[in-house]
Parts: sequence; structure tokens; C-alpha cells
Amino acid sequence: MDERVRYYSSEDIDVTFSPQRCIHAAECLRGLPDVFDNGRRPWVQPANAAADRIAGVVRRCPSGALHYRRKNGGPEEAADARNTVVPTPDGPYYVRGQVTITAPDGGEMRTETRAALCRCGRSENKPFCDNSHWSVSFGDPGRVEGNENEMLAHHGPLEVLPSRNGPYRLKGDFEIVSADGRSVFRGTRTSLCRCGGSGSKPFCDGTHRRIGFTTDE
Repeated sequence: MDERVRYYSSEDIDVTFSPQRCIHAAECLRGLPDVFDNGRRPWVQPANAAADRIAGVVRRCPSGALHYRRKNGGPEEAADARNTVVPTPDGPYYVRGQVTITAPDGGEMRTETRAALCRCGRSENKPFCDNSHWSVSFGDPGRVEGNENEMLAHHGPLEVLPSRNGPYRLKGDFEIVSADGRSVFRGTRTSLCRCGGSGSKPFCDGTHRRIGFTTDE
């Protein structure tokens, strides 16, 4: 998918914004209202704060709609040391880490450090969330039953493959973290529901075949 990317610059930092990816989590608005204010034009004004503060707030954006590039020699954005997937209550998967999202035909879609992936099955911007879960009243508390797999000291890359008319297939080191943070499922391969109908959420149970789930990436 081709994305429209908007650029906002100061002497020390460039901030980029992809409107199609924004799910209005509002971490930026709460974190640094002097810079991020959707009631003002332009709504991003990076000259109003130090580059370090802006970078810290941008990294809180769960969808990856915001990114930055340092121009003053400061550190560029790095992926989290651990690849995590959080099924948010009644909402998308928040994915962070060294993540590659691969198209169903095997072609690489993009490399990400942060993304919000649809799990209600209704997004018009698949595999990314577009807040369709609100309009279809998708409901799931985001609980995950932990396992006993040993914690890894460092994670390698994680591939997320949105299979055609089927689940997200995860390959690589990952931790699926319950929305309440109380349990963690660790592994290197699994399939996560993205049709919204699994009875074993967040994991796929084959419901997509029964309900005729289709995708159009």
C-alpha cells in the first residue's frame, strides 16, 4: 500500500506522519501538547521542544504513524530489544520490535518497529488497524494464558505474515503479552486470529474458514 507521508521539520529533528496508520491513540497529544496539537495547523511543530523529548514521545506511538529522523547527531530510533505482541482490549494487536510484515505472496511489505494490526477482520486498511473495531463492536479483553518457555536475553527478527484469507503467522522470537500485563506466551511460531471470530483468541482456531473470511492486501 502506498502511504501519504507528511513531513514536519526543525533544525534538530524531522517528524514524519502517515495519516492512514493513525488510530488516534493520542499518546503524542498527551505526551507533548506543545508540539502535537490537532487543533492547530500545522498540527506538528517540532521547533517547540527539544529533539530528545520529541523522540521519546514519538516512540510511544503504538501504530507507527509517527517516526522521526535526528539531524543534530542524536540517536536514531531503534527497535525494542524484545518483540512483543499485545492484543489490546476490544482493539488491535500492538506489535513492537524488529518486525517485518510480509505480503501473502511473499513480497516484503515493510520493516517496522511499531504497528497496530487489525484483529476484528473489518479494517479497510488491512493488515493495519483503521478503528473499524469500534463500528462493529468487536469485543475481546485481550487476555493471554502464559506458558513456561524461558525468557530470551535478546530477540532476533520477527516476521509477521498475514496469510491470504487466514491468520497472521508469526515466525521468529516473540512474546505475546496479555493486555493486563499479567501473563506472557513466548515462542518462535504461532498463528494469531485476524478474522475476529476465533474462540481461542488471540490464537487462530480455523474459524476464518467456516465464516468465509476474505482479505484484499
